[in-house]
Amino acid sequence: MAAGFSRKNLKLWALGFFVLTNLFVFYVVWAETPGKLKVYFLDVGQGDAIFIKSPSGNKMLIDGSSGKSKILSELSKTLPFYDHKIDIILATHPDQDHIGGFSQVLDRFDVDYVIENGGSSQTRAFNDFQYAVDEENAEKILARRGMEINLGAGVIFAVLFPDREIFSIDSNDGSIVGKLIFGQNSFLLTGDSPIKMEEYLVGLDGRNLESDILKAGHHGSKTSSSEIFIKTVDPEYTIISAGKDNRYGHPHDEVLDILEKQKTEVLETSESRTILFESDGKSLKSKIR
Repeated sequence: MAAGFSRKNLKLWALGFFVLTNLFVFYVVWAETPGKLKVYFLDVGQGDAIFIKSPSGNKMLIDGSSGKSKILSELSKTLPFYDHKIDIILATHPDQDHIGGFSQVLDRFDVDYVIENGGSSQTRAFNDFQYAVDEENAEKILARRGMEINLGAGVIFAVLFPDREIFSIDSNDGSIVGKLIFGQNSFLLTGDSPIKMEEYLVGLDGRNLESDILKAGHHGSKTSSSEIFIKTVDPEYTIISAGKDNRYGHPHDEVLDILEKQKTEVLETSESRTILFESDGKSLKSKIR
C-alpha cells in the first residue's frame, strides 16, 4: 500500500510540475511578445526616472532618481521578475536627483551602454555612479546633437542637446534634451533644461519640437517651461515628475498657469503615481498605475 501511495504521489507531482512548467513558458512568451512602445514616467519622488520599452523589447532608462526613492521597486513593477537586462541608461546631467539610483540599477541589472552629457560633479552620488559603470564594464557614449539612438521597431531617440562641450556651463544648462519618436507619436524629454536653453532650442528647431508628450523641465520649476517653449512644443500631455509636498514648491504656479493657457493636460507623478503611455505609432493611450 505504501508503494502504491508513493507511485500515485509521484504521478501527481510529475503532472503538477508539467503544468507549472508550461504555464511559466506561456508567461515568458506572453510577456516577451513584441507589442506597443511603452513609456513609463516612474513615481520616484523628487527626481526623474523614465523607462522606455520598444516593441522590439529593447529597454532604456533615462535618469535614475535620487537614490533615496524607490526606483528598484518601480522597475520591479514594470519588468517581469526574471528580466535583469536594461540595454541603455542615460543620465541627462549629473545631479543627485537624476543619477542617485543608477549605482543600484547597475548593481541589479545588466547594462550595455551608458550615455552621459560629459559633465561631472563633486558628489558621492556621481562617484558611486562612475564606479558602478566601470564595474559593469558598460560602454560609455557622449551624447551630442545629431545622434540618433535606434531602439528597434522604428523607435528612435534623437539627441537635440548638448551641441557643445559643457564643462564650463551650469549643470542644468547642459542637460541632455531628446525627442523619442515612434511613427506619428513623439515625446520631448528635457531633463532640468532651463528657460534660456529652451529658447535656444526653439531658435534651432522651431516647430520640429512639437510633440505629443512633454516632460516638463526641472520638475515644474519656474526656471523652465517658458511660454514660448510650451507654445512651440504644443503637447497634448505634460508630465511633471516631482515629490509630493516637496520643499521646493514644485510645480510652481507660474508654470501651471502657462500649461493651463496652452490647454495641455497636466499629469503629476506626485498625484497620479507612475504614468504609462502606450503607442502603436499612430495613437497614444495613457494609463495610471
